[in-house]
Amino acid sequence: MFTVRSPPGASPCPQAPPGWRVGPSCTEHSLTPLLSSARGGRACKPPPPLPRGEGPAGPRRAMAAPRYLGWDFSTQQLKVIAIDEQLRVIYEDNVHFDKDLPEFKTQGGVYIHSDRLTVTSPVLMWVKALDMILQKMKSSGFNFSQVRALSGAGQQHGSVYWKKGSIQILKNASSELPLHQSLKACFSVSNSPIWMDSSTASQCSTLEKAVGGAQRLASITGSRAYERISLVSSFAASLFLGAYAPIDYSDGSGMNLLHIWEKAWSASCLDACAPGLEEKLGCPVPSHSVLGPISPYYSQRYRFSPDCKVVAFTGDNPASLAGMRLQEGDIAISLGTSDTLFLWIQEPTPALEGHILCNPVDSQAYMALLCFKNGSLMRERIRDDCASGSWDEFSKALSSTVAGNNGNLGFYFDVMEITPEAVGIHRFNRDNQKVSDFPKEVEIRALIEGQFMAKRIHAEKLGYKVMPRTRILATGGASHNKKILQVLSDVFNAPVYTIDTANSACLGSAYRAIHGLVAETNVSLADVVKLAPEPRLAVTPTAGAEELYRPLLKRYAELEQKVVCSPTSSCLVK
Repeated sequence: MFTVRSPPGASPCPQAPPGWRVGPSCTEHSLTPLLSSARGGRACKPPPPLPRGEGPAGPRRAMAAPRYLGWDFSTQQLKVIAIDEQLRVIYEDNVHFDKDLPEFKTQGGVYIHSDRLTVTSPVLMWVKALDMILQKMKSSGFNFSQVRALSGAGQQHGSVYWKKGSIQILKNASSELPLHQSLKACFSVSNSPIWMDSSTASQCSTLEKAVGGAQRLASITGSRAYERISLVSSFAASLFLGAYAPIDYSDGSGMNLLHIWEKAWSASCLDACAPGLEEKLGCPVPSHSVLGPISPYYSQRYRFSPDCKVVAFTGDNPASLAGMRLQEGDIAISLGTSDTLFLWIQEPTPALEGHILCNPVDSQAYMALLCFKNGSLMRERIRDDCASGSWDEFSKALSSTVAGNNGNLGFYFDVMEITPEAVGIHRFNRDNQKVSDFPKEVEIRALIEGQFMAKRIHAEKLGYKVMPRTRILATGGASHNKKILQVLSDVFNAPVYTIDTANSACLGSAYRAIHGLVAETNVSLADVVKLAPEPRLAVTPTAGAEELYRPLLKRYAELEQKVVCSPTSSCLVK
């Protein structure tokens, strides 16, 4: 790992956030946050505090404090957050595509084509949204000259195709014009296929066959083939860089083209897709890479500092991991319409379910994503059926039953589930016999225990291990219900914390902008974000929970195989 070597008496590094400095007592210097030492070097003492409003050269203007921008090019809107050196959000705004850019006539930010499979978004809409939001910031008096670094996220995944020669137009864009006017002829495909597109199933199947099957593809790239294999994130970074930005490891590992172990494009996957593809993709880079200074276009039009750095953009899910500040062993669970798990994994085992991605904040680690379709709507349906539509009654029923539900287990899939591939309601008594119904309170506990046991089982299939320091970070509607969180804590045998993840991809991008400036000196993201608000402890596991649920988890996994879909079973219990 590259480290900064400085002569004795070194001053603060010009690229480091204020409050970080290389100290004269260190022989091999690492940038160090206040009250924290970086890995790989002795702790360097922070400078004594200065009088409020003053700097080393005397009075300091209040406007001189550095800022960092985080961007999120999502499906329905473009969002931006600015944070200061204390990680406080000092500005946020958005452009909603349907509402603010009606001339593009999108619905939910997309075009759904007549075949109902092809789903696209107009590329110039994204560029015009950037023009619009920067102009809004300028009109509000936002001081762009204070921005030291920026990074961002893009929806996973979408394809943007530049015409030959577009790099010169991008590089030489006139600051007299909005960017979308300069770039209007730069794209060979005007409407980009996005993550909702399902029109390339046959090509995905061809890719799987070319490399030796679905499991072989997952072992190489971390996922089975999912429709499109290009990016929005590197496109968005290119707009700021004024040049074609490379793809980062984390977002690139969701493309089914990157060898996630070697951090390089897989020759077999590239060959299965198209000739000359490697040259068109460029070399992937670590997610914390500083790609270069911001394009002169932004210095001239908006008065950004020419020294403002562009840190590699990544996918929205990896950026959310950074925004939620996951660390090794942590698991984040979003309890929403669909339930999503974010996992920090050291030694992943790719499977046909879920996605393994390179970790966006630690190039030696990995992250995993698992999605469960039957989330809050399933919980609400059982609440309506068994608790008169009342969450209070639902919680009382949950409390009235014992942990483990006396051995009664259930699988609740109103719609076709992704993880596992199954549908229908399946109930089993303590003797593994299928039964047609449960008492209402037993039904409620069977639902909640079953949902969380499935999450632990499938997380562990991907290589996740519950550790003594594991924290579960819960967000989404059900995270406000302590009775539900108690079951989650008991099933995983880990404390549950609640977090506010509003705009987590945007915030994570701003954190990553700071991290990019110091990452090559072995400073971790955890060091960078120490000043951020801590998650709130909600519940801790009940004594004896691990011993109770261990055999139940084994039973649940075995019974799950009885309800999964197969060509012959039609999703019926075997």
